[in-house]
Amino acid sequence: MVSLNMEKTCANPLAITFIICFFLLGTSFNMTLIFPFHTITSIIFSIFPSYITITNHQHSNSYFVESKINQIPQYNNNNNNRSIPRFAYLISGSKGDLEKLWRCLRSIYHPWNYYVVHLDLESNVQERLELALRLKKDEIYTQVGNVYMISKANMVTYRGPTMVANTLHACAILLEKHKDWDWFINLSASDYPLVTQDDLLYTFSDLKSDFNFIEHTSELGWKEAKRAMPLIIDPGLYKTTKSDIFWVTPKRHVPTSFKLFTGSAWMILSHAFVEYCIWGWDNLPRNLLLYYSNFVSSPEGYFQTVVCNAPEFTSTVINHDMHYISWDVPPRQHPHTLTLNDTANMIASGAAFARKFKQDDPVLDRIDMELLKRSNGSFTPGGWCAGNPPCSKVGNPTKLRPGPGGQRLRRLIGELVFSAKYGQNQCS
Repeated sequence: MVSLNMEKTCANPLAITFIICFFLLGTSFNMTLIFPFHTITSIIFSIFPSYITITNHQHSNSYFVESKINQIPQYNNNNNNRSIPRFAYLISGSKGDLEKLWRCLRSIYHPWNYYVVHLDLESNVQERLELALRLKKDEIYTQVGNVYMISKANMVTYRGPTMVANTLHACAILLEKHKDWDWFINLSASDYPLVTQDDLLYTFSDLKSDFNFIEHTSELGWKEAKRAMPLIIDPGLYKTTKSDIFWVTPKRHVPTSFKLFTGSAWMILSHAFVEYCIWGWDNLPRNLLLYYSNFVSSPEGYFQTVVCNAPEFTSTVINHDMHYISWDVPPRQHPHTLTLNDTANMIASGAAFARKFKQDDPVLDRIDMELLKRSNGSFTPGGWCAGNPPCSKVGNPTKLRPGPGGQRLRRLIGELVFSAKYGQNQCS
């Protein structure tokens, strides 16, 4: 069965920054972040069965970090024992993004991976209900059981910390449900793959599992005055309707106890680093989460600042987000919307993904036809596909059939790893 998950949320408008702190503390101590799917509305009660709420009975000493360190699930990926890695995805969308999210999910689906999908609280009940019904009715998703829906939607404001909180929520779900994945990838409904999952799995099979693909820089430039110093409040932390962030006074100074980094909100994170962000056993992730709760466009800085201020992870950073994105010079708030005219540049980039796309734009059909070999809304073909029509049954999920996309991606990553090996662009 497709597992559908939801989070109990707490709203306290009098102490906004404590909300995110509470969120991460709950994650760190493994406290009831994931609940089975009870309801979006009363309609869903009639469709899905009720489940027993997952709880975690801890002794009183569980309030102390020291008592939890020895309980941290130590995930050890040994590629000698399992040569094919696993990816854990978050695909998120908002109002009107149902069809884009569904198409993205179909295009990147592979039975070997895990997926969390989320339509935020701005999307209407009908959209979220339709997504839940599609997941329930799909035979492959039901058979494999590796797609999860956050059914109690979170409010997400891109320029505020709620997007970071939503990403951490998905990470917590994936860590709770499965221990055997290697990398976490966050995508939006406006993203689309440029390679097949077989290409991606094939390429990453030869990589050290501790690499983190995070575009980053410490050269803040204009962002220091416009993003790091202003204090903002994100109404999405305590309201159920979306509204933009607002500024408060006074401004603050740039911190001296840690160095700020900025970059792309899209990334590929190692299992070990995700665990570190969720558990936060040395308090750095939680302290930075508090700082970024009042930071403009925190999704473009939180993970970069954590990874580059944690000595055990600085050597694992690859300065690339694995996306093709077309920006203005200097960049504006949003990148260009990609069209057929961008096809050659997308392919030449060697990237695994691209953004952003309009719904059902002709360029997506071209990517399906030429790069993914995908047709009629089906899954992207791979070695796992069996049955007639193809991919109607699950064969061997570890059988890979990489194509030209895998070669393009291997060249790109080879250059990036070579650069990182000699200390270039690593948290400098």
